[in-house]
Amino acid sequence: MAVILRTEGLNKVYRLGSFTRNRKIQALNDINLNIESDQPVIISVVGESGSGKTTLAKTLLRLIEPTSGSATVYDKVVAGKGEKLPKREFLASIQPIFQNPFEAFSRYRPVDAYLHETATRVAGLQGNAAIDAVEQSLASVGLEYADVRGKYSNQFSGGELQRVSIARALIPNPNLIIADEPVSMIDASRRMIIINLFLKLKLEAKRSFLYITHDLATAYYISDFVAVMNKGVIVEFGPAREVMTHPQHDYTKLLLDSIPTTRQRWRPRSSVAI
Repeated sequence: MAVILRTEGLNKVYRLGSFTRNRKIQALNDINLNIESDQPVIISVVGESGSGKTTLAKTLLRLIEPTSGSATVYDKVVAGKGEKLPKREFLASIQPIFQNPFEAFSRYRPVDAYLHETATRVAGLQGNAAIDAVEQSLASVGLEYADVRGKYSNQFSGGELQRVSIARALIPNPNLIIADEPVSMIDASRRMIIINLFLKLKLEAKRSFLYITHDLATAYYISDFVAVMNKGVIVEFGPAREVMTHPQHDYTKLLLDSIPTTRQRWRPRSSVAI
């Protein structure tokens, strides 16, 4: 079985303040994960704001360097100690989808220019092959190339632009897509379009996802595995159904208790922002 994701002793420490009066913030604290599978999977990392889940995503994407430890994706070291993938090979293997699609595209540049750039610079395609890759990636997320060509980010809704972001991530045929809060900036009525798209891409395009979210409901809906983070520590990890229906850690239970249901009146808890 392939090692889809493995982290070994992954730590990230931030130092704030002056040289003589600094304090440490342990954003990641000895993160150890191991997911092996012959089939693509969706792994959700859930937790409240400040839990460390976005730091984990940025570490895997090489946007920040870990203080210690290492991370492996599909049997290749991507962060930390060890011989890491070269940049181009890394970008072809792992692609991001960020929280705010309007920040991923300049309003002064047509969005299809970004798609072509990914096809040529990352996937190494030229001419008609690059155009074909762009068309196919857009089709896989339910968009037509003719409806995207020459348009700017402000001509799309948030949901449409996030689908363009997903299409861009698909062009190099990555093994893993890391999606950091990909639906939090999208209208609630359209969020399931993106969530169901992830499921479709896992099943049909054979792509694995690391889904970073504070939304336990969507995590339960699409995930094969769930990791619960609190203050830089993974407090619980396992198959999604097992974690979400039979939680073992008090923090996981607290998160689940904070989800409003139709069976009882929901009163927001001041101790948990979810």
